[in-house]
Amino acid sequence: MKRRALISVSDKQGVESFARRLSGMGFEIISTGGTAKALTEAGVKVVPVSEVTGAPEILGGRVKTLHPKIHGGILADLGDPDHVEQLVEQNIGPIDLVCINLYPFEETAAGGAPEKEAIEQIDIGGPAMLRAAAKNFGSVTVVPSPEFYEGVLAALEREGHVPEETRRRLALAAFQRTAEYDAEISDWLGERVEGVTEGFPERRTVRYERVSGLRYGENPHQDAAYYAEVGGEHLLSGVEKMQGREISFNNLYDLDAARTLLADLTDLGAQAAVIVKHANPCGAALGGSVADAYRKALASDPQSAFGGIVALGGEVDGDLASEISNIFTEILVAPGFTEEAREILSAKPNVRVLVAGPLSRPALSSKYVTGGVLLQASDAVEDDSEYRVVTETHPSPQQIGDLIFAWRVARVVKSNALVLAKDGATVGVGAGQMSRVDSSEIAVKKARERAQGAAAASDAFFPFADGVEALAEAGIEAVIQPGGSVRDDEVVEAANRQGLAMVFTGRRHFLH
Repeated sequence: MKRRALISVSDKQGVESFARRLSGMGFEIISTGGTAKALTEAGVKVVPVSEVTGAPEILGGRVKTLHPKIHGGILADLGDPDHVEQLVEQNIGPIDLVCINLYPFEETAAGGAPEKEAIEQIDIGGPAMLRAAAKNFGSVTVVPSPEFYEGVLAALEREGHVPEETRRRLALAAFQRTAEYDAEISDWLGERVEGVTEGFPERRTVRYERVSGLRYGENPHQDAAYYAEVGGEHLLSGVEKMQGREISFNNLYDLDAARTLLADLTDLGAQAAVIVKHANPCGAALGGSVADAYRKALASDPQSAFGGIVALGGEVDGDLASEISNIFTEILVAPGFTEEAREILSAKPNVRVLVAGPLSRPALSSKYVTGGVLLQASDAVEDDSEYRVVTETHPSPQQIGDLIFAWRVARVVKSNALVLAKDGATVGVGAGQMSRVDSSEIAVKKARERAQGAAAASDAFFPFADGVEALAEAGIEAVIQPGGSVRDDEVVEAANRQGLAMVFTGRRHFLH
């Protein structure tokens, strides 16, 4: 019995060669509309689908393959005698291979096409045939994308058939494609139905695609991979890897923290530098130049900076590249590097050097818990116009700058967070402690004598006056915090006794 292949594609890349080689192996090619026309013009003999069904294409092409002689030929289990008998009774020939790719709905909708035009690009027959062929992979080879053409042809030419395991994998790819397609249509339509996508809907479809495998996860015994949300910007969007080893699981997590803080600092009117270790900034600074900012950030905690992630807001030149090369750095990311810098860094091949511009913050952020996900609006930096001084002593212009800088850094430090800053640079960071007093003590210990005259930021209110008193004893002169404690009066009174300036922001920035 002559083998038959049904080919109907929107993306015609490589289809002429694919069909020609199938025809050369004895396949009868059944095709529709524009695909049939393209194949005929290429010299491939084609049987129009209307000749198989005995019915014309109708409704402007909306109905052409939705017919028993098509779907019966695809869905028949050739290992089932009853199915084979019914094919004979109904004069339906089996279809051995189905090559379908779908109408370009995603591209049409993403381009802002009018609703009527987008609706016409919702494929009906294509997904139906893909799903039918995928369901019946025991008898049918489904080819859902041009990327599979060569592999299918190679199997046919080598073995005379497509092995079952390959058919099974192709079926999986087909169901994945139809699932993605339906989800895209659902999201698009949901945006046009009042109330469906506002706030936090009852159901939310998120699709991820694998960007890369990873050597391992947080620890060597854990397998891992990096996935990105389909259709959106992500951590590595537009990032060019210039050199270095494979980026690890922990590298990516730290890189996200570094790029997030860098984005928060770039609108403060100076060049910015950030050094992150274990998802916390161990150093961050503003400077008149990128090199100045880096030196100040490094001085914050040079010991912790060893093996850290460095994110810079400006181009790296040769001199700065030499400085950075003196300290072991896992990742260096900046918007540009001079040729001299590239040459110098090439002598450190293990350093992962990334070229990347500003990182956009997503509207929503998520945290995974066992069997579920916590979804929230992203914690964006607020307008400082509502900040208020609550002490008798008002901060100086220099202190205001340091307070705002420290506050932005504190937002990305794990809670409880306490950040000390001076002259546009962190001098001490206390992170991830169960007690705010402990965070304060760690920050002061890191700062040592640099705590004198520094500004402090606390990501949440001080529950008692003791935290403020400890900061004052270390030489801190100004504090910024959300306020909101039942003991705010006691805390403010303690600040007044110590001669501190204190600012309330009215907003907390926990980060767990």
